Amino acid sequence: MFAAKRLGKELQKAKYLPPGIDLVKADDFKEWQVDIRVLDSNPLYLNQIYRLSFIFTNNYPIEPPEVTFIYVPPSSSSSTEPISNTQTHAQSQPQSQPQSQTTTTPNTGRPIPIHPHIYSNGIICLDLLGSAGWSPVQSVESVCMSIQSMLTGNTKNERPQGDEAFCQSMGVRGPNGWTRSERGRGLRGVRFAYDDDTV
Repeated sequence: MFAAKRLGKELQKAKYLPPGIDLVKADDFKEWQVDIRVLDSNPLYLNQIYRLSFIFTNNYPIEPPEVTFIYVPPSSSSSTEPISNTQTHAQSQPQSQPQSQTTTTPNTGRPIPIHPHIYSNGIICLDLLGSAGWSPVQSVESVCMSIQSMLTGNTKNERPQGDEAFCQSMGVRGPNGWTRSERGRGLRGVRFAYDDDTV
């Protein structure tokens, strides 16, 4: 109930998201999807759009959401239109269910960005997303801005050490969920060592 109230308020503000951040799916208060772009001329991410998945528990924002990049293959089928700048029923009634808008437009796909703190399966090693680094004052918008900033400042075209083994053990997240049933336990069981703040 508390999560729904908070997310209802965040949804109302979604039409004012900063440049390069677009809410593309908010069908309920369990999962939202957001597209982000790096706005500067960083050649690693030039002209790329990436998709983030936010999975919320009933204890949000006391508990952090589970945030991962998801791979969306290119297609010309129906795609979800950004709703950041559209009116939704939930904006007038914060506790009601949010609505997405779907249109048929070319979809160039959403890859997983290459970064020393982002695994090939979309899992992000960022202290802000862990229980120790999380604060209830954070929001979907602030998390997106932090990840956007993390990408902007990166100069290394590489994956984290041990990427292949980690991804084999965790599975891969796509637009329809994880490829392995054991991923149902969530990311909260993963413990990262945050020892490199240079990227």
